[in-house]
Amino acid sequence: MAREMKESGIEWIGDIPASWKTNTVFQLFTQVKNKNSDLQEQNLLSLSYGKIKRRSIDTTDGLLPESFDGYNIIEKNDIVLRLTDLQNDHKSLRVGLATERGIVTSAYLTIRNRSESLAKYLYYYLHSFDISKGFYGMGAGVRQGLNWDEMKWLRILTPPVLEQQRIVSFLDIECEHIDAVIEQTIASVEEYKKLKQTIISQAVTKGIRPDRRMKDSGIEWIGDIPFEWDVLSFTKSIQSIVDYRGKTPEKQDEGTLLVTARNIKEGKIDYECSREYVRTEDYDEIMHRGKVEIGDVLFTTEAPLGAVANADRTDFALAQRIVKFQGMPDVLNNYYLKYWIMSNGFQQNLATFSTGSTAKGIKASKFCMLKQVLPPIHEQKEIVDYLNEKTSILDELIGKKEILLAELDSYKKSLIFEYVTGKKEVV
Repeated sequence: MAREMKESGIEWIGDIPASWKTNTVFQLFTQVKNKNSDLQEQNLLSLSYGKIKRRSIDTTDGLLPESFDGYNIIEKNDIVLRLTDLQNDHKSLRVGLATERGIVTSAYLTIRNRSESLAKYLYYYLHSFDISKGFYGMGAGVRQGLNWDEMKWLRILTPPVLEQQRIVSFLDIECEHIDAVIEQTIASVEEYKKLKQTIISQAVTKGIRPDRRMKDSGIEWIGDIPFEWDVLSFTKSIQSIVDYRGKTPEKQDEGTLLVTARNIKEGKIDYECSREYVRTEDYDEIMHRGKVEIGDVLFTTEAPLGAVANADRTDFALAQRIVKFQGMPDVLNNYYLKYWIMSNGFQQNLATFSTGSTAKGIKASKFCMLKQVLPPIHEQKEIVDYLNEKTSILDELIGKKEILLAELDSYKKSLIFEYVTGKKEVV
C-alpha cells in the first residue's frame, strides 16, 4: 500500500511522506566553536572526498599552519562542512561526519546535533543535498562561501526517529557494499594502469625482439639496452621545441577550443574533461610560435608535470604549461617519443630536474639534461605498433571499469536521495 504523501515545499525534494516534518538547521544543530587553546587537542582531522580523516600534525609538507591554536575542537558525530570556494570548485564533496574527537581548521563550519534526530541520518540528508549541488544555489548570485547565518535556515526533513533508524541501518549496509565494490574496481583500474606502464617501460628500454645482444647503457635507471640502440641527451633528436608561454588569453563561452594541461592525461588528449575557448581571431597570436600538426608531441611542464599525448587533430590552441616537440625526421618517431616520455624511467629522470614544493614543474632549459633511449627508426615503428595494440586493449578494459565506477557512484547517490527524502521506504 502506497504511503500518504504531502508537498514538502522544498523544490529539490518534492513530495514527502505525510508523517515527516520539516525543520531548519538552526532548530536541529548548534554551531561548534571550541578553540584549541594551548594545543590541548592534537588529533588533526581533515575533510577529504567527503570523509573526515586523520592527518599527521607533525607533517613537513608545508601545507599546515605553524600553530593549531585557532583550530576547532570537534567531537564524534559532529558534522563538518567545507563551504568555501563555491564559485570555482563544483566537484568536491563538502560534508563529512566526525567519527572521533579531534581538531579541524576553523575555515570549516562544524555543527552539532542537539535534537532527538539521529546524527547519522542528518549527515546522510546533508550529504544528499551536497551531491545534488544544493550549496551552490544558496544565497544571491555567485558566492565565495557560506557561513552559519546563511546555513542555519536550510530546511531538513525529519522522519520519525524509528524510521530514521531503519533508513540509517539500511543505508549503512548498502553503502558499505557499494563502497567495497568501488574500492575493488579502483584497485583493478590501478593494476591495469601499472601493467600498462610496465609494458611501455619494458618496450622502450629493452625492445620487443627476443634473444638479442645487449649492452650496458651506462645509466643505472635505464640498465641494459639492445646493442644497436643509443643513449643521448633528450634534445639531441628533437627538431623543434615550442614553449607556449606568454599572456594568458581571455576565455570565452565559444570560439576556438583551448587545450590546457588538464586535457592531457593517460597518453591522450581528453577534449571533454575541461572545455575552454578563446576568441577565434586570437588564435594566430596565441599559436604564433608554431601551430599544431598531427602527431606533434604535447608535453605538460606543470600541473601536472610530465603528461604527454600526440596531437590527433589541429583545430585547437594551446595554453601555457604545454610544450610541443617534433622529432627529427628519419631519427625520432613522434609516437615512440610519447611512449618514451610515459615510461617509468623517463618520469623518474624528469622528477630529478623538477622544481617547486607543491606544484612540481620543469623549465625548458632543463630538457637538455634529460636522457633519451633511441632505437633505429625502423625499430621505433615496430615498438609503436606493438604498444598501440597492447595499450589499446588495456585502455578498453580501464574504460569499462571507469564506466562501472561512474554507474556505482550514480547508484549510491540516487539510493541515498530516495531514502532520505522518503521516495522509497525501508520495509
